Amino acid sequence: MVVRVIEAKEDKVTTADLIEELKKNTKIDYSGAIFTFEGFVRGKEENMNLEKLILTTPDKAKTQKEIEKIVENAKIKYNVFEISVVHYIGEFYTGDSLFLVAVLGGHRAETLDALKEVIESVKFDVEFKKEEISKEGTKTILAGG
Repeated sequence: MVVRVIEAKEDKVTTADLIEELKKNTKIDYSGAIFTFEGFVRGKEENMNLEKLILTTPDKAKTQKEIEKIVENAKIKYNVFEISVVHYIGEFYTGDSLFLVAVLGGHRAETLDALKEVIESVKFDVEFKKEEISKEGTKTILAGG
């Protein structure tokens, strides 16, 4: 399992990197699906032209542990072989990646369901603060916590 909370300037991981690692899993011979998700910065938000986005979390280690728990629960619930998650924090611009998820499973249905659950659980249950900065002002969105 790969679960990382990474400062934007610290490292760059792509969905292709996650897929490559999943394909090295010992369960690959029993696998029939890999689903991925890449969440990235939109340039336009509710009548705003975004100049930049700042994404923070109050406790990086706690956030990582919370995401690990979400991943473990989804693996058990959907009986998938592996789930990898990378969540970036820091300063971002249009098109920058924020959140990557890759799931390896035996069949497409449970693999896709596990992917959806991880995405939604991280979005709503983990504490992040997102500041969307534009010429029109700053919009702050809090999640989780």
